[in-house]
Amino acid sequence: MTPDRQTAYLVLGMHRSGTSATTQLLALAGAQLPDNVMVGDEHNAKGYFEPWRIAIFNDRRLRAGGGAWDDAFAHPYQDLPDEADWRDRALALFREEYRHARYPLLKDPRVSVLMPLWRSVLDAEGLQARCVIPVRHPLAVAGSLARRDQFTPLKSVLLWCAYMLAAEAGSRDLKRAFVDYDALLADWRAEVVRMEAALGEPLPDLTPDAAAEIDSFLSADLRHNAAEEGLDALGEVGAAAQGLLDWFRAAAAGKAPARAPLVKAEKLLARLKAEIGPFVSPALRALDIAKAELGDERALRHQLEGQLSEVEAAVDAMLNAR
Repeated sequence: MTPDRQTAYLVLGMHRSGTSATTQLLALAGAQLPDNVMVGDEHNAKGYFEPWRIAIFNDRRLRAGGGAWDDAFAHPYQDLPDEADWRDRALALFREEYRHARYPLLKDPRVSVLMPLWRSVLDAEGLQARCVIPVRHPLAVAGSLARRDQFTPLKSVLLWCAYMLAAEAGSRDLKRAFVDYDALLADWRAEVVRMEAALGEPLPDLTPDAAAEIDSFLSADLRHNAAEEGLDALGEVGAAAQGLLDWFRAAAAGKAPARAPLVKAEKLLARLKAEIGPFVSPALRALDIAKAELGDERALRHQLEGQLSEVEAAVDAMLNAR
């Protein structure tokens, strides 16, 4: 372990919930991203800030357990027969990606549903986890997933419930801060004050220059798919999501809400898992495998195209030198 290395920051919660913006804020404030992060695309132009090698590893771990990233029934976490091997691989990957980072910053929403695995890594490294959990309206998340992945609102809201429940359960005995995403965009400085109070220490290096960069980064164009109504149309899933949303917003405001909505949503998820999980999870796993294989083929094609371009350039140089 690096001398004086004590704290790791985890950004937990649902995909498309403001986890990327929250991660960039923490990175600008002194927490350290891994060596290899995902670049932006048409769905997130400012970048994802996810460690792509860890994200791939997490996808494989989810598939090994019979699920996928978009399987609401991947929560709660269950050990596998070869769990020790997965932990060893996760630890080796963490060390490769973060090397001598004093304040490692890990953001991949899949960590939320794989929290026991990654907590074992942090324990092995002697790191205390401080968790930041953005809170965004589930229908705003659903709007983003509909555009990117063509998910139905019901699927997206159920998935939001699973990820938020997993993030809360996995961080319950850790220092953590819930952050209202809309409030973060409106007044990030006030949210950082609440965040630091909840985490029990200031952010590593929030300098005036960093604050200026955060002002530029957290612009209004990050607020998409605003939604405050419509959960009642989703039946018992919508009702459970509304209860969870109220709970998380109260927690983000510094209150200590009663746990009844969490228990209610957990029971609903368990019942649905028992009733339809055996039909849903294998199909999602098969689709995830197909997508992963397609992604690998695309990566190989791009690599070969790059090598071909280098060869062509070398040949052109040789011909021009004659």
